[in-house]
Formats: sequence, C-alpha cells, structure tokens
Amino acid sequence: MNDHSTSKSPHLPDLSTEEIIELQHKASSELNLPRYFSDNMKIGGSAPEMAIIPRGLFEMGSNSSEFGHYKDEYPQHYIQINKPFAIGRYTITSDDFEIFREDTEWHLRPELLWAKGKEPVMNIRLADMQLYLKWLSEQTGEVYRLPTEAEWEYAARAGTSTAFHFGETTSCKEVHFDSTAPYEEAKQKKRWFLPKCFPMPKAIPVGSKPANSWGLHEVHGNVWEFTSTQWRNSHLNTNRDGSNSGISSTPWYVTKGGSWFDPAVLARSAARKKRLDDEMDTNLGFRVVREL
Repeated sequence: MNDHSTSKSPHLPDLSTEEIIELQHKASSELNLPRYFSDNMKIGGSAPEMAIIPRGLFEMGSNSSEFGHYKDEYPQHYIQINKPFAIGRYTITSDDFEIFREDTEWHLRPELLWAKGKEPVMNIRLADMQLYLKWLSEQTGEVYRLPTEAEWEYAARAGTSTAFHFGETTSCKEVHFDSTAPYEEAKQKKRWFLPKCFPMPKAIPVGSKPANSWGLHEVHGNVWEFTSTQWRNSHLNTNRDGSNSGISSTPWYVTKGGSWFDPAVLARSAARKKRLDDEMDTNLGFRVVREL
C-alpha cells in the first residue's frame, strides 16, 4: 500500500462529483479492495458493508450564512485526512447486532423498544457499541471503531461544502426528519400547517434514502450517530488531521446526522449534538469505521 501521508491531499470542494467518485475508485485500486466491501467473520457470514473513503482536505463546520447554523459549529476550519479509511455504508442495523447478540452473552432489556431487521439498532449505550466493535474486530482480524467527528463529517460531505451532501436545502424525499419541522419552509419563513410528507414516528430501514457520492446512506436524518469525539462547545483548537483532541473527563460525546425526531436543520452535515455516554434512545445509533 502506498503511503499517502507524504503528499499533498486534494482540496475536495474544488473537484467535480465525477472527480470525487474517481478519488474513491483510485484509493480502492491502491488498496487492492473493492469500492464497497465486507470482511468475512470467523463464525461465518459477512461483516457490515463498508465504503472506501479516500484522503483529502475539506472545511469542517459552518458559518452564520448557512441556515440553521449554530455557534457550536464554529469556527470553520480545514481538516486534512491523510490516510484513507473505510466507513459503514449504513448505520448498524438490528440484523447486524443480532449476530453479535447470538454469539455473545449480551442481553436485550425486555422493557425497551427494539429495532427490527434493517432498521438502525437503538436503545444501546456507548459501552454496548464498544463491545460490538471489539467483537467485530476479533471476528474479522481487522480494527473496527467509531469514527471521529471529523471523519464522520468528511465522509458524509463526500466533497461537498453545502448544508447537505445534495445541496443547500432538503425535503423528506432525501432525509427522514420530523415532518412538522421542514427545512426550506423555515428557511423562507413560510407558514405551514400540515406536513408535506407522511409522518413516520420511528427510524426507517437503512438504504431507504439516496446515497452520497461515496455510497453512504442516511448520513442525514433517521438516527443520530455516535462518534468517538468528546463534546466541546466549539471547534476551537481541534486537531487538523481528523483525530480527536485528547481525552477529558466529560461524559458527553458528539453525535451527528440528526434523526426522525428532530427538525431538518439538525440533519445538516455541520450540525452536532451532545449525548451522554450511557444514554439510550430510539433515535440514537452508530456507524462503524474500519482502519485500512
């Protein structure tokens, strides 16, 4: 494998969609891996499907000109991802987690709501996610972990600098958010009385909404996704290589992506929300990274 860290990373917002996709193909070729792949597991079957994410330079966060901007998304700053990595095309599903549950002594609490099939797994704590990641790493012989906040936003943007990976606005056709709190109507300060899409008070199966240029689905909406980054109230003094900026004693972590329960403004690429490490919710899940 080539060492990418010694050469200058491309500035992704300067590239066309076709060039962004070509970067992914090039990285896949250099790594001798398909663009999308799944590792084999010792117990049989395949690990979650991953997408290759090439190295590159992007601007993280948002400024006051973006509708929905909040002060904790400031200041915008450049992040240089020097090494490619792989990230799940989808959030971890109930089906994915069921394989882990059947192979271990992890017990489902019967009083909690539980996802089914291809719905994002929910009502699990950060500690349970870490148990799953440890098990998945042992099953595949590869290193699986949670993404950092910077890695998550870089992968979700897929070379874009707009509020969403598909542009500056959204509707329920592209994103599963709280249908009573749309984006464009709020942006234009229009009054609305009825949702323009059918209310769905739960997460939908993964892969239901359009993917970004790197093949990732539901990076906007559906469920909030845990990252490994501990919460800070701004982007001041963050590491510029996409890594986490040290460990603190805070129990709060950054989640990204918004959810079915939240307004569309919170599904923007730059949006972030703090959640407790032992928090469980029906709108909170996770996506995995596999180191390359």
